[in-house]
Parts: sequence; C-alpha cells; structure tokens
Amino acid sequence: MKYDAELIDRLNQMARKIRKDIVVSVGIGVAGHIGGSCSAADIVTALYFYKMRHNPANPAMRDRDRFLLSKGHVAILQYAALAEAGYFPVEDLKTTKEIGSYLQGHPDVLKTPGIEAGTGSLGQGVSIGLGMALGLKADGLDSRVYVLCGDGEMAEGQIWEAAMAAAVYKVDNLVVILDENGLQATGSTEERFNTKPLPDKWRSFNWNVMEINGHDMEEIVSALDMADFAKDRPTVIIAHTVKGKGISFAEHVVSFHNGILTEENYQKAIAELS
Repeated sequence: MKYDAELIDRLNQMARKIRKDIVVSVGIGVAGHIGGSCSAADIVTALYFYKMRHNPANPAMRDRDRFLLSKGHVAILQYAALAEAGYFPVEDLKTTKEIGSYLQGHPDVLKTPGIEAGTGSLGQGVSIGLGMALGLKADGLDSRVYVLCGDGEMAEGQIWEAAMAAAVYKVDNLVVILDENGLQATGSTEERFNTKPLPDKWRSFNWNVMEINGHDMEEIVSALDMADFAKDRPTVIIAHTVKGKGISFAEHVVSFHNGILTEENYQKAIAELS
C-alpha cells in the first residue's frame, strides 16, 4: 500500500517526540528501560496515532481497540504514547516510578488511564489478549486486540500455549507484534535462549505471519492494515528493530536494556531527539 507522505512524516515526528518523552521519564541517575522502549517506539506510535480506535476522554469506551504491553518493563513507552494522546498531562511523565505516582515501573490497570491489564510477568500478554479477543467476539464487537511482545520473551512457554489456542479458535481479531531487537537483559537472544527461526515457528502454529522493518513507518502501518484482512486466524507481525533506536550511544548496546543516564548522556539524547 502507498500512504500519504504527510501522514508518514507526522507519525515519524510523533515517534521522535515519544522517544524524547522516554528519556525525560527515565531522567538522570536512575535505571530505566531505554533500549526496548526506543526499539518499539515507531510501532506504538503507529498503533496509537494511526491504527487503533480509542478515546482519551473515555478510556473505557466499549468498542475500543485494546493494546497490551506484554513486555511491561518498557511501560515508559506506553506512558509516553498515552500522554501524547491526551490520557494525562505530558508533564506527569517526570514523576515516573516515584513513590505515590500513578506511573509505576510496570503498567497498573488500577492506577493509570488507558492501561488494559497489569503486565510485566513475561509471557502472559498473548494469553490475556486471546481472552480479550474471544470476549469481544462473544459480545459481537468488531474491536481488535494488539499485543506487543519482546523477542527474549519468546522463551516463555505460555506464549506458545496461547498461540496454539488462538489458532484453534480462529481468533482473527488478535494481532501480536514482536519487537525483535536481538538483545535481552544480559546479552543477545541467540546466546541466551535461541528461539529462531521465529517466522517458521509462528507459521507452524497456523498464524498469519508478516516480517517488517520496525523503523519504517510505512511498512508498519501497511502491516497493521493488512492484518485486518486475515480471516479465521490470528496475525503476528515480526518487526526487526534496533535496541535503543534514535539515541546514538544506546543503539545495539545491551547495557541500555535497563540503563542509567548521566547528565552528559541525558543532554546528548535530548539534543539528538530534538
């Protein structure tokens, strides 16, 4: 599909703004999940500002699309998108992980508007999304469920149980997006727990499989649109990404999975994203 250049440019600008918000959320001298947040920033931007049906003025809108952040440790990414979308003030991002803040280190459905489920115990997001997708079908709603997973998370057995069940029940309103940046907390995914070849595995579970450049906005929105046409089976979009994308000193660097920014690095990141 060919998309309007103005739309793609607007989405790319929003993704850059969200990456800047991520840096602001982490701040100086405190560990934060910069790498995996920045690798998936383009994907989450496309979901909130192009694809999903949602309403900041009514987060509980019955026919909304649902987004689940299965890799909940990158909550600062979702917070940035929610803030820019108008669910709460952007200035509140500076309070992330402070005692008493409604923006904690993992998503909390009881505290933060726009959050659909408490996540962060890796491997559970696809199961939760499957339940939601089945419930939406039972209610006769055409809403869709989008689940963002990490590639390190593919080592969790519950992922594959949910994948098998979703195919059995032909849940075509479920879309899993896999942020394949190649790095997890302590090293490369291939060295720690090699789950490749992922496309073949998902196909063997009878999913509709697409592979994209997770930083090419036109590829992202096209894949999300194409997923609408998959009938009687769920879709997985495998997005090849760069850990720490957009911040020169953090790209491909495993220590920024949960890294600490010095004053110098903080200012450099802000300048690069401005």
